[in-house]
Amino acid sequence: MNTSSLAAARRPAETDAALAGQTVIAFGETLVDQFLDRNVLDGAPFNVACHLGALGAHPVLVTRAGKDAWGDQLQQTLSARRLDARGVQRDPARPTGRVKVTETESGPAFEILPDQAYDHIHASLARMVGLSSHPQIVYFGTLSQRGESRRALRELLGTVDARVFLDANLHDPWVDAQTVRWSLQQADVVKLNENELARIGRLFALDGETPQDCARVLLSSFDLERVVVTCGGAGVWTLDRAGRIESVNGTALPQTVDCVGAGDGFAAVFMLGMLHGWSLAEQLSRADAFARALCQVRGAVPDTQRFYLPFIRAWQIEVDAASS
Repeated sequence: MNTSSLAAARRPAETDAALAGQTVIAFGETLVDQFLDRNVLDGAPFNVACHLGALGAHPVLVTRAGKDAWGDQLQQTLSARRLDARGVQRDPARPTGRVKVTETESGPAFEILPDQAYDHIHASLARMVGLSSHPQIVYFGTLSQRGESRRALRELLGTVDARVFLDANLHDPWVDAQTVRWSLQQADVVKLNENELARIGRLFALDGETPQDCARVLLSSFDLERVVVTCGGAGVWTLDRAGRIESVNGTALPQTVDCVGAGDGFAAVFMLGMLHGWSLAEQLSRADAFARALCQVRGAVPDTQRFYLPFIRAWQIEVDAASS
């Protein structure tokens, strides 16, 4: 991995007072995608943390990895990117999370293995990270709640005074109504794709003839601030508790290389907009543009700062001089 330019572009986050108001805790799984020809670090919280760090914010990844080669690789990657690693735990008994990826005629198929290190995030350690980092936003999904880590998430959310961003990320067979319901009850902002919206609508018998009707019932049923619905190439729309709808229409991509992780990139930039106080139109259009750019490169996280520089300049984000 070419991380030299990333290392040069970021100072240690914990020493940068300018980041005091830009801290996001990304809680949950770190995974290794095992392809036939390569292994790649992955997991939505890991991807989100990498993007936020490259775009000048202060992410704190709260996860658990094995005491194995991939756990070492995770810590080396965070160090190379100058990311805050205080939330990374190591498990002596269980491996770093793994996903077996096989190619099928309809695209890649993912087998998410059970009882991995990220299923056992230690609750008191997660609580300590929350107390020490004072986040403005806590980001999480549903996958990391299938084991002991659900207690750690509850401890964390009970400790901090932060807005809560739920990225549904529903993965079979690890979906259950109790977990989804609890997650929605904690959230201020929920991001999901149109298929997940329909699925949650069926799961909780939400009335509505259209996706927007379903989102309205979802908002009122769980006292949400906002629902953000991504529609792949068709764009994105959002609905708030006052009933206001904002949307961005999709545009054709010159080429599509790999869309794995595009939703994680969208979430990262949308939260970046929350931190910076961008207008809603800017949050949506910039997050959508970033996700589309990710679809034109291989991998969920680009390994050089060059990918991020056009966005940093266009959005006038303040980062270290070495990155511009």
